[in-house]
Amino acid sequence: MFKIGNIEINSKVVLAPMAGITSLGYRKFMSQFGVGYVVTEMISDMGLIYGNKETLSYLNFEKSGLPTCVQLFGSNPETMAKAVKIAESLNPNIAFFDINMGCPVNKVIKTGAGSALMKNPKLCGDIVRAMKEVTDKPVTVKIRLGFDSKNINFLDVIEEVSKAGASLVTIHPRTTKEMYSGLPHWDLVKDLRSKMNIPLLVSGNINTYQDALLAMEITGADGVMVARGAVGNPTLIKNINEYFNEEDISSVSYLEQVEYCKELAKDYIEEKGELVAMRVFRGIATKFFNKFPNSKILKNRLSTELVTYDDLINIINDYLKENF
Repeated sequence: MFKIGNIEINSKVVLAPMAGITSLGYRKFMSQFGVGYVVTEMISDMGLIYGNKETLSYLNFEKSGLPTCVQLFGSNPETMAKAVKIAESLNPNIAFFDINMGCPVNKVIKTGAGSALMKNPKLCGDIVRAMKEVTDKPVTVKIRLGFDSKNINFLDVIEEVSKAGASLVTIHPRTTKEMYSGLPHWDLVKDLRSKMNIPLLVSGNINTYQDALLAMEITGADGVMVARGAVGNPTLIKNINEYFNEEDISSVSYLEQVEYCKELAKDYIEEKGELVAMRVFRGIATKFFNKFPNSKILKNRLSTELVTYDDLINIINDYLKENF
């Protein structure tokens, strides 16, 4: 489909990094639906440098059939390069690195990282360059339109990171200040791929295969990065691939959704242990039932009562007895 450096990506859909969600168990579960590659939760450069236990755990993955990208965030070329060297020494299975230049969350941007980097396009390029000097693996970047509506400078950032050797850019067509509100400004990135000499991915409000088609038609992008739209709706990935492979668009039954929910729960438990996994899963399990009839009580119980896997089964079974 497209290449990141010398790495073949065999799907037009990739799985976005999401803090607290895209850990190893989630990536394993989503791999079956046809993503081209997966990305870790974003990892702090300083967390790696100081050996933070939780930060180091994000690098705990083995080689699989899918490339795994490690996403780093930081604001200093030297420390980002140092983090790359540490990461590579800890895990040789890293396929490539991504730099988070798009996170709008205050605790990230107040350190000068995430989408705060877009205030300084030259610094964006310097970080890519510094990382490229210490690794032979591709380096990609994820950006936004700019910091606010008065500073729409994504083309300047793309130019700088491309000159510095970035192998791909992913753009989310909102500003930092907009966070995730409103609609993406697809009009501002019309025909963007034609202005670039490296592959482009687009993200933002990809909730149906039609959304993916529209985003790619407008931008000319090589693919889409899917995030929240696929949480609890994993067949979204499959449907996008089906469209682009000219296959019939498959539907998912209520009972299939139930089985997917159970499967992801097991993957989280395998990764984190039952008690931690179920605590994390409280905010995810409900998403599988968004389109179910009369699901308000079910979703409320899932978000408040989950402690064990048996709780999950019992809550779902109670709902199914009453509604199916």
